[in-house]
Amino acid sequence: MKAEVFLGDSYRPADDEPFMNDRQTEYFRRKLLAWKAELLEDSRDTVAGMKDQTRNIPDVADRASEETDRSLELRTRDRQRKLVTKIDAALRRIDEGEYGYCEITGEPISLKRLDARPIATMSLEAQERHERREKVHRDD
Repeated sequence: MKAEVFLGDSYRPADDEPFMNDRQTEYFRRKLLAWKAELLEDSRDTVAGMKDQTRNIPDVADRASEETDRSLELRTRDRQRKLVTKIDAALRRIDEGEYGYCEITGEPISLKRLDARPIATMSLEAQERHERREKVHRDD
């Protein structure tokens, strides 16, 4: 088991340190875990809110409005559930020592990109190429 890595509250990964050293990987691990905890808490709140708000609304327009709101909330939670899966995959990549490297090129993903999108699996250039190919081959 690895020794605990100390990170101050002001620590941010920097380009002048070795890429994906222990401090950087711990920074991203904590960021991912905090994000996941926030998403799961939101999900619990939604479930609790839906249980509390179950009621019979006699007005058809009000009922339709509430159903629309619930549908949007459930779609948001579904997106977040998929996001939790991606967060878990990123945490696995950290454990396996593969985090921070593009799955296409093997090159390091920029720290700025990882800080903005810690679940990123491709470098910006590889992501752009992927999206261009996807756009060209998409059936509209």
